Amino acid sequence: MTAEPLTRDEEERGVVSVVTHLRPRYESANIRTWIGFKQFMQLAQEAVLGWFRERGLGPQRLFHEYGAGLRVLDSSVLLPATLEVDDEVTAEVTRTGGTTFTVRLRTCGEGAARVLRGRLTVALVPEAAAERRDAELPGELRALLTSPVAAEEIAGRPGQFSWDWTARYFHCHYSDVVQHSTYVAALEEVVDRYLAEVGLSVPRLLAERGWIPVVSRARVAVYGEARMDDVVRTTFAVDDIVGGRAFDGRMTCHVVEGDRTRLVAAGTILHGYAVTRGESVGQLAELDEETAEMLRRGEAR
Repeated sequence: MTAEPLTRDEEERGVVSVVTHLRPRYESANIRTWIGFKQFMQLAQEAVLGWFRERGLGPQRLFHEYGAGLRVLDSSVLLPATLEVDDEVTAEVTRTGGTTFTVRLRTCGEGAARVLRGRLTVALVPEAAAERRDAELPGELRALLTSPVAAEEIAGRPGQFSWDWTARYFHCHYSDVVQHSTYVAALEEVVDRYLAEVGLSVPRLLAERGWIPVVSRARVAVYGEARMDDVVRTTFAVDDIVGGRAFDGRMTCHVVEGDRTRLVAAGTILHGYAVTRGESVGQLAELDEETAEMLRRGEAR
């Protein structure tokens, strides 16, 4: 990842940073050579990290010199076009508030297309594992010092389908706290587990109908701290069938503390399917009534 100087037009439009030469990771090309929503959200995060690194204030320096952890609290993305594994993207990042950044991702070269519009909320949080925290943050970053909680809560009750997992060290950052990207991965996995539970597993639909998952909107927000070795109960439910071609779902993540649970993260997703063969190839699949009922009711078939 490298950064390009801003043009005069970009400065006048309030663009704070332009980061180029971002590429999706090979591991994220799970169906054919298309990139999944999780990698889109990771690219958006990398773009915001580039804003800090461009100023010489990357996560490493913030931690070791200022005792602060750079945490993503909330990430919301719209995905209007597909991205392929060999695509290169340009990321335009704008700081729109004290803790808020907007991100625009566009493919490079001939046929360039906007592939992501997103908003991320970040915070600088004093970290217990840091050895130093005596240096004063630069003025432009002091507004980022805040509690590690997203500002706007995602409404919704926990879903009936649940899955428990233990927070391991590779789910965490700064030696202890579960990071935002782990909850993004949890959203991807809980949807996959839910679909398998109701008889609509990805391999089944791919083999029988030639359908592949397509996500056009996703959001994941952090509302509390889960720590290494905590048990996280992740739930999922489908709230609505949208236009007969997608379903609107929601996730919650709670830390299990004895007989009680504590909310630590939540997410939403708009999920459909693309057709990979036949006359309708490339189009969104229509959800027949049986499929819609299986999605809504969670009936195992």
